[in-house]
Amino acid sequence: MTGLRVFFLGGLLSYRALFNWIRPSVYIPTMLANPVFLILFFTLLGRYSGVAYDAHFVVGNAILASSLAGVFGMVMSLANEREFGTLSAVLATPANRFALFCGRVWPVVVNGVFVSAVSFTMGIALLGVELPFSAVPAIALTGLITATSCALFGLALGSVGLRVRDLWVGSNLAYFLMLLLCGANVPLSVLPGWLAAVARLLPLTHGIQAAGALAAGGRLSDVVGLLTTEFLLGLAYGGLGYGLLRFFEAEARREAVLDRL
Repeated sequence: MTGLRVFFLGGLLSYRALFNWIRPSVYIPTMLANPVFLILFFTLLGRYSGVAYDAHFVVGNAILASSLAGVFGMVMSLANEREFGTLSAVLATPANRFALFCGRVWPVVVNGVFVSAVSFTMGIALLGVELPFSAVPAIALTGLITATSCALFGLALGSVGLRVRDLWVGSNLAYFLMLLLCGANVPLSVLPGWLAAVARLLPLTHGIQAAGALAAGGRLSDVVGLLTTEFLLGLAYGGLGYGLLRFFEAEARREAVLDRL
């Protein structure tokens, strides 16, 4: 029970304390309005240029919206421990490390799903895009899997915050790489081969491909392989992040410096 309490309650409290955009005055324009305007921009641009149908941009960019929460949310939930001077207390606690670190993932996943759902709903409403109702539950499942994958990718990225002073350059680079390469706005087929290979190693790419296929009338059984790949990729990043957190903690203890700046 103690581990579950640390996982759920500890994760929620740390998220509320360390996520800088929790205030409505910042959260609404940053986490909600920004993805909606991205959807409007790329959908209207695609409509003008005839690159793809509207539903492709709406669904793809709605799934992409979870990367805001996944990347920046997880980085804030880990790297801000150093900035706020609480890292020593966190690492000194005898609490279960898996519950302590991985419990920070679930609030990020919930936020990512919420942001994607709002972006999807607003995009459909503002642009008048029609989707088969039967596709909505499968797209929602795709959004959940992709938000989880993004959060676990953020865990791997945020773990470096235990050693690196400024992680925001890397966070912004990762976010804009996903914006460019994940296939929501630029088809993988037009990318150079090496960039397409990089895209397939990033979260979002397979989830957006699956969501696009569902929006085009595909069935959930048709995209099981893509969703499985997305989920396994997220697990790999999550394992990497947890391993790095334990490694950096062990190194900090060995060097007798728990809060290196």
